Amino acid sequence: MIPQENNIAFDKIILGIDPGTIVMGYGIIGIIKKQVTLITLGVLHLEKYDDYTLKLKKIFERTTGLIDEFNPDEMAIEAPFYGKNVQSMLKLGRAQGVAIAGAMSRQIIVSEYSPKKIKQSITGNGNATKEQVAGMLEHILKFKHDSKFMDATDGLAAAYCHFMQKNIGIETAKSKIKIPPKKKATSWDTFVSNNPTKIKK
Repeated sequence: MIPQENNIAFDKIILGIDPGTIVMGYGIIGIIKKQVTLITLGVLHLEKYDDYTLKLKKIFERTTGLIDEFNPDEMAIEAPFYGKNVQSMLKLGRAQGVAIAGAMSRQIIVSEYSPKKIKQSITGNGNATKEQVAGMLEHILKFKHDSKFMDATDGLAAAYCHFMQKNIGIETAKSKIKIPPKKKATSWDTFVSNNPTKIKK
């Protein structure tokens, strides 16, 4: 986890959430005159909880805790990936809903973005891998990425995507770095294989 920037008056703070039933990733950025600074990022591990309702409680508590600590103005969240596994979809949807409820309980504006939209905003390629997204964010925000916290950079990606959508016309790093294309995930099984920490089957 990267410590919060101290003594900086940001024009806006954005919290990004990547919901999941095994790991919830989050990232927070601050904006000053359209310049972005990484404030913090991290993960909430949920695999040790067998009771699903307790997992939802922990997601709600971490979301509200982050809001209370960092005072974001807005929250961006990754939308569920629609696939054939109905039970996994239901669990992921509940995790997302609880995180949104946490933000709404603190009167925080919430915006939802599809995984494809988030990847497109950051890399210029809607089919980019998690590793490519993380690498681009590392380049843009000037921090060292730990592969153990891939879900954290997914949450950070949601926050940065929201910033980009609200600041059309700002030059992105895609003009500086070419991201090789990747085949689109065509099924839920493909998505799960590419995101092993996201959902418990």
